[in-house]
Amino acid sequence: MIKWIEHLNNSVLHHHGTRLIGGFPEPFYKAAEIGSLAEVQFTRDYERSALHELGHWCIAGKQRRLMNDYGYWYVPDGRSDKQQRLFYTVEAKPQAVEKHFCAALELAFEVSADNLGNYSRADMDAFSDRVEEQYRSYQRTGFPARATDIFECLRQWHSETRSRAVTNPL
Repeated sequence: MIKWIEHLNNSVLHHHGTRLIGGFPEPFYKAAEIGSLAEVQFTRDYERSALHELGHWCIAGKQRRLMNDYGYWYVPDGRSDKQQRLFYTVEAKPQAVEKHFCAALELAFEVSADNLGNYSRADMDAFSDRVEEQYRSYQRTGFPARATDIFECLRQWHSETRSRAVTNPL
């Protein structure tokens, strides 16, 4: 299990009636039903998948968060060129937020085409530039409020964890 998830769920996400949960074969946003929390579900126990799905949650507006998978389409690996281009148009913002979260945890970030082996390098380079451009724009104008809250929670957890490791070495 990813160690910061419980901290994030208890410190930030529960205030929004949401929890982050892993172990799934594919990511999915499960909208809240009466008496239950919404779930940001991520792939298996992949930390980057968790951060990526949180990026989507931070971008989705209130109405979108009332719908499973935010009411959007999702085509898994094996997309056509046309579907991949559409993917690139909607992914720059969540991946820029994901990059922000990676910075809080001091994790390496790489853009994801989420379409293994079926994309052109030129398209991927252009997409990477769009993600970087969006990230810089957020740095200038501010990240979405929920992204800022999550970033601060992750940064705090990482800082405290690193501090404990220094004061209590094995």
